[in-house]
Amino acid sequence: MRVWNRQPNVISMFRYKLTIEYDGLRFCGWQRQKAVIPSVQEAIEAALCEVFGYAPLVEGAGRTDSGVHALGQVAHCDLQDSLPEYRIQDALNRFLAPKGASVIAVEAVPSDFHARFSATSRSYVYKICNRRPPTPLSDTRAWHIIQPLNIKAMQEAALALIGTHDFSSFRASACQAPSPIKTLEDFTFTQIGEQITVSIQARSFLHNQVRIMVGTCVKIGLGRWPTTKMQEILEAKNRCQSGLTAPPHGLYLAHVSYES
Repeated sequence: MRVWNRQPNVISMFRYKLTIEYDGLRFCGWQRQKAVIPSVQEAIEAALCEVFGYAPLVEGAGRTDSGVHALGQVAHCDLQDSLPEYRIQDALNRFLAPKGASVIAVEAVPSDFHARFSATSRSYVYKICNRRPPTPLSDTRAWHIIQPLNIKAMQEAALALIGTHDFSSFRASACQAPSPIKTLEDFTFTQIGEQITVSIQARSFLHNQVRIMVGTCVKIGLGRWPTTKMQEILEAKNRCQSGLTAPPHGLYLAHVSYES
């Protein structure tokens, strides 16, 4: 992992909010780590270093895993100079676009804005292609399931998870969250032809929570479990009771919300 020179200590700094889109298959995830493939965070910091000669710390709203895409990831950084947003955006994209990422918006924000801690909700989308033939145009953008899915049963099961619950049955063993208690605001399945889109929203999520919930719903949609099984799984508070973890390439961090 390349270590970039951090910005010097200066009195006056200007904070900018970055909205980022990226292809998760081309990164080892959001967070900087020791890996041959760079993280999104590292790629943005490297681009900032190329543009400004120093690398401000880039803080993201969520730590997406390797393979997970983003349509609206949010991050912030502090710069020494106040610059027009479009100039920052264009300069960064010169270096990010060839790597599979794009800054789609830049906004000057108050110094107390924090991409992670100021967020009021996070919205994810999971895409499923439900058909027998292969999907050459979307095999890295959606989960291909050849068996017919009962979307009505999946939606009925998903409703059991709406609200505030202990989601221990839907957290990865490596999850470092201090509490398994989360409030799920939306879990909706929409089908148009062979394309199924899952919309999920909450203030925050446990590690792999979205993918485990989707994987569990798919098992119900395949008819291997009844819809009532979801409530049993939730109450068990045991990861071994839920379904498989859905593949990362079908998941997208779609939007991060903040108070006005």
